[in-house]
Amino acid sequence: MHKFLFVDLDDTLFHSLPKCAADDVLQPIAFLEDGAPVSYTNARQRAFLAMASAGMTLIPTTARTHGAMGRVDYPFASYRIIDFGGVILAPDGTPDPVWHARMRDDMATALPGLRQALAMCDEYVQRAGLAARPRLVDDLGLPFYVLLKDPHKVAACLDAIEQEAVLPWLAGEGRDFCLHRNGNNLAILPQVLNKARAVEYLQARLRDEHGDIMTFGMGDSRSDARFMAACDYAIVPRGTQLAALTTEAL
Repeated sequence: MHKFLFVDLDDTLFHSLPKCAADDVLQPIAFLEDGAPVSYTNARQRAFLAMASAGMTLIPTTARTHGAMGRVDYPFASYRIIDFGGVILAPDGTPDPVWHARMRDDMATALPGLRQALAMCDEYVQRAGLAARPRLVDDLGLPFYVLLKDPHKVAACLDAIEQEAVLPWLAGEGRDFCLHRNGNNLAILPQVLNKARAVEYLQARLRDEHGDIMTFGMGDSRSDARFMAACDYAIVPRGTQLAALTTEAL
């Protein structure tokens, strides 16, 4: 039976330097456009990667864009799910044409709402004097979501816009959208854009290619829980947002 691990990347398989422990033995694994390392693995993460790749096919399932995915130094050899599920790359690196056409239609429908969300966030940060600047993230010709990050990496600076602007908008005009918040990342996504939907599509394709399969899901954040629940088994790294929510529930 073929086994596949759908796995988030950032804060799951590797971390940015500020999130690494002082005594970790680190190796760079992801890089900025100028070649500077931005993310690292520790010894446990490298051991997990070796163990998982020996018995499973790893399929990254990430919010990273096509460019950022290409700067991860790991030999993923199968499909790749990027852009929160907005793009599925085939093993040869080309976008899956069926999925790309589906998302092109969905994002065309969502674009007016994305523009409204962008304007709403921009108006708030200007009025409140925040340093964060919202932007519309697009990739491979498709718009996907609105993203805010505090440039000084102070996550608490985003709390006010989340509570006073984003959540009220989602409860009213933005009811077809949802919030992804994990630390200094605040994203407003169309509800049709989610990793679980892409995972379920790809699972069906893999069954056509391989017959009976077994799937595992692994992620660190609340937004990963849906795609992990679509798999046969779920893996949650300790010390993550999702681990804390799981422990609290138990």
